[in-house]
This record gives sequence, C-alpha cells and structure tokens, in this order.
Amino acid sequence: MIFGLSCPAARVCDVSDAAIAATGATAFRVPLTAADLAEPGDRTRLRDALTRLADRFEVLPALDIAAAGDACADVDCARALDRLIALCGDAVRRIELRCLGWDGAGDSRLLAALDAATDRMRAIGIAPVLGGPGTARADRLRRLQAAGVLARVDAVALETPGRSDPDWLARVAEARVEIAALKAGTGVWITDAAAPREATAASGLRHFCAARDAGADRLYWRGAAEAGADANPDRTLVARLLAEGGPERVRSLSEMAAPRTIRRARPVLVTGGSGFIGSNLAESFLSDGHDVVVYDNLERAGVVRNLDGLAARHRDRLHVVPQSLLDRQPLTEAVRDAGAIVHLAGQTAVTTSMTAPIRDFDVNARGTLLLLEAMRRDNPGVPLVFASTNKVYGRLEAVEVAEDGDACAPRDADLARRGIGEDAELSLATPYGCSKGVADQYVLDFARSYGLRTAVLRMSCVYGPNQFGTEDQGWVAHFLLRALENGPITLFGSGRQVRDVLYVDDAVDAYRRVLDRIDAVSGKAFNLGGGPANAVSLLALLREIEAVTGRTVDVRHAPWRPGDQPWFVSDCARLGAATGWAAATGWRDGLARLAAWFTGTADGGTAVERKTA
Repeated sequence: MIFGLSCPAARVCDVSDAAIAATGATAFRVPLTAADLAEPGDRTRLRDALTRLADRFEVLPALDIAAAGDACADVDCARALDRLIALCGDAVRRIELRCLGWDGAGDSRLLAALDAATDRMRAIGIAPVLGGPGTARADRLRRLQAAGVLARVDAVALETPGRSDPDWLARVAEARVEIAALKAGTGVWITDAAAPREATAASGLRHFCAARDAGADRLYWRGAAEAGADANPDRTLVARLLAEGGPERVRSLSEMAAPRTIRRARPVLVTGGSGFIGSNLAESFLSDGHDVVVYDNLERAGVVRNLDGLAARHRDRLHVVPQSLLDRQPLTEAVRDAGAIVHLAGQTAVTTSMTAPIRDFDVNARGTLLLLEAMRRDNPGVPLVFASTNKVYGRLEAVEVAEDGDACAPRDADLARRGIGEDAELSLATPYGCSKGVADQYVLDFARSYGLRTAVLRMSCVYGPNQFGTEDQGWVAHFLLRALENGPITLFGSGRQVRDVLYVDDAVDAYRRVLDRIDAVSGKAFNLGGGPANAVSLLALLREIEAVTGRTVDVRHAPWRPGDQPWFVSDCARLGAATGWAAATGWRDGLARLAAWFTGTADGGTAVERKTA
C-alpha cells in the first residue's frame, strides 16, 4: 500500500520535504480549486512548490470539478484544468478530478465534463483519478462506466466523512466488488482521510489504522504535513506520531491504547506518565507488580519512546490512555477505576507559558480542577499526589543574595544552610507560576473542603534517565546532551544561579512515600529537591559536565528570563519528618549516571543517537 499526505494549496509552499519524508509518506496530494489557479503569482508559487516536491514524492494535484448547471461554469472548470496541466509540466503523472455536484439533476453535465477532461488528460499522458464525495458509490460507478469515463481512470477515490460513520470504510470493499463486476480494472484509493471532528485522540489512532487496513491501494492522510506549533496538540496526535516514526509508530501506540482488562485490583493512574518523572514512576509501580494506567496526551516530542520501554518490559500491566486532561469522559473513566493517582501531566515550561498563557492555564489549572472534580464525584477515597513546582515561590525578591565566586548565595547564612521552607510566601510570577500555583492550591483546598486525600510536592530541578531536556525545561539533561553533541549551551543570566538538583530515583521514592502515608499528610504541601547538599550553580555544573564527558563546553550568554530565581534551594526537612525520606544520590554521582545512560543505553543505540536521529 502506498502512503501519502494531503495538504491544502494554501500551506503547500510552507511544507518541507524533510517533514513529509519523516512521516513515511512517498506521495503528496494537493487539493485545489479554480480560485487557487486564477492569479499568475499564485500559479508561479504553486508550480515551484509542486516541482520541488516532485523531486522526492509522487505529487497528486486534486482539482474540484463542479456541475453548476451553466456553460460559464463548464468553461471555468476547463480553464482551471488547462492552467493546472500547464503549470505541472512533467512534475506529475496523475491528476485527481474531485467531482462535486452529484445530485441527480446535474449528473449528466458532470459526466460530460468528466468525459472531456479525462479524454484530454489521457491524450497528453496524464492519468486521471476520480474522487470527491460519493463518486465511488456503485450507482455512480455504473454511470461512469456507461459514459466511457471509468475505462480512462487509474483509480476512484473515497474521502473521510466529516462526522463519525462506522460503515464508510466498508465502501472500499463495495467499490472493489462493483469495479470487478464492471470489469473496469480501476484501482481504489482513499485520498482525503482524517479522523472525524468529534474523535478523541485514542479513536483518532484507531481511525488511522482502520483506514490503513481497509484494503485501498493508497491512503492519503490529511493534516499531518501542516500541523504546526500553533495546532492544538490534543487534536494532532496522529500527525505527531507520523512525524516521529511513520504509520508503524501510530499502529504501535494504537495497540498500546487498545482497551484491555485490568487483571489486578485497582491500578495506579499516572497522568503525564510517558514523560520523564512519570515514566520512572510508572516503571517503579510496574516493577512492583501494580497495573499502571498512563494518561498522557503525548504532546512532548519523543516521549512515546518511554512508553516503548515500559511496554517491552511490562506489556500486560501497562494501559495507555492517550488523552488530554481536558477530555472529560476518558478522564472520568480513568479516575473512577484508579486505586491511586500521581498527577504529573501539565505544561512544564516558563517560556511556553509566556507565549501561550491561555493554553498554559487550561492544561495546568483547569485540567487539574477537572481531575479533582472527577475524584470528588466518582472516586472520593482515592489518594492523589500532585507535582507542583518551586516556581510558586516566585523570584524570592525578599531574599538578599550575593555572588561568591561562580555562585549566588543568600546573605543570611542560616537560610543558606537550610534552604527555602514551605512557609515561604507564595508569589506567583510568570503565567506558569500562576497556573501551577492555582493547581497547587486547588489540590490542597479539595482536601480541606471535601475531605479528599491529596498532597502536594513542590519540586525543584529533577534530572535522570528518560529526560531529554530543552532550554525551556530539563536543563541538567539539556546541558549534558548539548555537551555530548558538541553543541553550544546558552546560559540565561550570569550562570551563577544556584539550584538544588535531585536525581529521579530519589523523586520516585518521595512520591511513593507520600502515597503510602497519605492519611497522615493529606492537605499538606512539601518541598522536594536535592537540598543544600545538592545545591550547585550552573557554571559549576558545566565544569563537572566537562570533567564527565572530557569535552570543552561552548558557553554563550543571553539575558535573564522572566521569573528566574538567582538562588533556590529546598528545605525538605518537613518531608523527611513526615515520611522518612532523604535524598540518597549526590549530584556528581547522579550526573555521571545520567551521562552513562545517554551514552550507553542498550535498547537499540545510545540515547544520544535516538535523540538526534
């Protein structure tokens, strides 16, 4: 089966060859109207784009052919086809005629237009394909055959209906049966496929796989080529998976997300469970014999690889729900069945919150409230631990700091010795701090107001395996990866900022201890970080990276970012007193472990190779 993408003419000039190739597509379809071909400048841009794409892909222009019932419309269609043929030159072998206007009254005029168009195309060596809504219906195939059109056509094509229709894929087989009966030898394609508008992420995966398995000779999927950074990630899961690994990546996740019976007592629900901390937590619970439901919209690039590892080791007990927190029905179902919840899903980057504050609020604040409401309605006894952030304390402007060598430190020696405690005033700087702070307070208040068994961990900088960091989030891993790739590293600010870093195994231990003691700690917030023993400046950490990797780091500087704290070190004494927890991994040892993981993972190449592939 040939797999291709379908992209509207308005976006085709912006689509890169590499983005198409990454999806596994070998063909590319461009739907067009007469208006797209009316202006010379538009035709020139379209010609250049199609010529470029034709060097790597089989290009299929798809031109609307309508039966409007008047001679002027016929002339317009013929002129548009002439213009399309002229601009395509030798770049295309086929053109799809997308038939509009099958309504009974205009069918004769449409058939006459198709007869003329297909005859002309065959005469100049271009093979016609007939598409459009309803064109592959048995009665219309018979009319096309009677008119002599079907014999000139390479394929007839079906399109996805805009709404859910469980029977539409069966029409592929029906079209084949009718074509065989007509002895036409025409192929059957699906040229404009997409999940129905009301589809969830999970049902979108199933829809894609069903279209692939429908028995068509070709499938063109709509939307994957143009899903940009402004697209809603909750509605573009198939596109993102195609970009990461083609159709087989979509199938793999669809199989993971297929409903299966949970064999044991109520599972642990980990929202954001494909991410860095979430996948490590899921591994911990799975290794101890628990069933785990990973609820994650898989927005962050590369996180599906973490699911691959979990599935390879724990397939029977891993259950994946690839949905957003904003999708109420699947969220309610996941919460209703849960025996415990660790809530890690969220928008995690300060910089992203600055450019998209509404989405940041929707995911972090509203998503958390929807989760709490689902608990209150359907599972009020389930324990929940929420992943908050030290950003709820703001810039800590009341803390006077001074630079001492390559690090900042508080002038208050006692504060430097113990760190920032939970009694510090909340100061919700940046949209990210605001949205996480709102969620933090809702989690605590639902314990007070409704008696839910909830607690909060305000995390500092966690690092370790399964983290592929960026400048926005996961800076320890980002610095290490850049050094291993011999890339430059940008420090925002002086580099003397100090953070207490925590190895992920210690973070997992903390979450599990809080869950185990939820009745004693419900309604409370705890700091979670490496503490003073693991406080390190960015500059000092870069020196250690150079020592670990044996490479000189190319450091560049940029202005401070909004909300950055010059110094933050967690006082975790309250967490230790309540649960017996303490950080067990020193930061130098943890950094060496992460470097070893990046350079020596055994599952099909190093992590660095997989990151840069």
